[in-house]
Amino acid sequence: MERPAIVLLSGGLDSTTVLAIAREQGFTPYTLSFRYGQRHSLELEAAKRVAQAMGAARHVITDIDLRVFGGSALTDEISVPKHGSVEELDAAAVPVTYVPARNTIFLSFALAYAEVVGAQDIFMGVNAVDYSGYPDCRPEYIAAYEKMANLATRAAIEGEGRITVHTPLITLSKADIIREGVRLGVDYSLTFSCYDPDEQGRSCRRCDTCLLRLKGFTEAGFIDPIPYQAG
Repeated sequence: MERPAIVLLSGGLDSTTVLAIAREQGFTPYTLSFRYGQRHSLELEAAKRVAQAMGAARHVITDIDLRVFGGSALTDEISVPKHGSVEELDAAAVPVTYVPARNTIFLSFALAYAEVVGAQDIFMGVNAVDYSGYPDCRPEYIAAYEKMANLATRAAIEGEGRITVHTPLITLSKADIIREGVRLGVDYSLTFSCYDPDEQGRSCRRCDTCLLRLKGFTEAGFIDPIPYQAG
């Protein structure tokens, strides 16, 4: 019997690993990505590759133009911060790459998708270790959202099943996430993480997500297979 689950899939390292975890747990994944006004489409191209390679039952890309609000380096005319090393990152501060209410918006779409396909499970790749400054990546936020979801869906109030929001990476380091993905056979060459790639699609290696990704591969003992600009 099919066990459908909605998997939020950005095309990055974390969400791809979560997709592999959902499959290992026996779920049939319905993947969901967003064209939300981000700086480039490379992550969506990666999401398509990943969804196809990993056997998603259906992959949906939906449009939400968050540029109308702005307020983030990913959706506005704000420069993406660059650093020389991970040690320069301020894990306690909310960075300018935070997109206001993005995870709340994404989860709401996932919740609607779940109701339509009869899923009671939503998977997402939030992480409170690397992104502790992001308010919508914290365990207490996820718990609150799950509680709300079970007050807002027909299946829950009619007793047909409760929504569970799965965040299997939330307490893992980037290195541990990569080790888990390698164990599950994830092809990380299909993924894309950079906030500010060049015209050739090479990752910048100096934005927050590049630095954390490279550090994770080094600590896990593997080589990152995606192309980077010269350091």
